[in-house]
Amino acid sequence: MTQQTNNQTGKLIVFSAPSGSGKTTIVRHLLGLDALNLEFSISATSREKRGDEIDGKDYYFLSAQAFKNKIKADEFLEWEEVYRDNFYGTLKTEVERIWAQGKHVIFDIDVSGGLRIKRKFPKETLAIFVKPPSIDELKIRLKKRQTESADKINMRIAKASAELATAPLFDVIIENDNLEKALKEAESLVSNFLKS
Repeated sequence: MTQQTNNQTGKLIVFSAPSGSGKTTIVRHLLGLDALNLEFSISATSREKRGDEIDGKDYYFLSAQAFKNKIKADEFLEWEEVYRDNFYGTLKTEVERIWAQGKHVIFDIDVSGGLRIKRKFPKETLAIFVKPPSIDELKIRLKKRQTESADKINMRIAKASAELATAPLFDVIIENDNLEKALKEAESLVSNFLKS
């Protein structure tokens, strides 16, 4: 990232978790709190749109080739090939855009990406891991969504076990067995970090 960006005072709030843990719900809640002055970091992805997703709002949708070209041009803060030819990443320009508005960046991002951001900006980043009550509960939540095939759900469950093992590498773990409690805990953690 440019030198100018490194001089910005914006902070980075990372939420990572296995799919279905509730991190998106928590992030949406925090974005609704004006006092926190947060702006959502829109990830780039090479996957197809789901349902009524909108390019530039939910994700920046790129073809796999366009994504690879941006990797070669070093345009990502972090990126990962989650499944074959299925890329996700954070464009450097996205963080610069948010910091230029004088806001803090909040991420809803996979575990590897979250840890990469923490490594690159150790002092500016609060990395929070959202833990589901159990793998069984995770499976129930993913099935309720009705957005993916049984095969995709099984792939996500297999990945979740590996992701749960990384939880201790994060600054904080929030166990989401009670949503109200998890929201309050997240609010207090983020608010205190932004004041520090």
